[in-house]
Amino acid sequence: MRVALTMLAGLVAAFALVVSVQAEDKKDEVKTLKGTITCAKCDLKLEKKCATVIKVKQGDKDVVYYFDPASDRKYHKKICTTPTKGTVKGTVKKEGDKNIVTVKEVSFE
Repeated sequence: MRVALTMLAGLVAAFALVVSVQAEDKKDEVKTLKGTITCAKCDLKLEKKCATVIKVKQGDKDVVYYFDPASDRKYHKKICTTPTKGTVKGTVKKEGDKNIVTVKEVSFE
């Protein structure tokens, strides 16, 4: 009986490890976001300070992804007063109530 319980506990631990490793892999998965690259303050009126974002249509609602700090500064001048259609590739995470994209590549249409 003890051997069976020990084996069962080992299987449960192995399963938990596999599931956690798969969750980490998905977390770092590069996603492609297509939409309007714009300013969260000047265009969308969401912030008190300028911030570079991409607004993406998902189903029947708009979802806003904030650029990571380095990319925010790099791309902001081009889009602050001129929203532009484009594509962003990067990893996405949630910080509080904001979606943050760590930008790997940006292309404007």
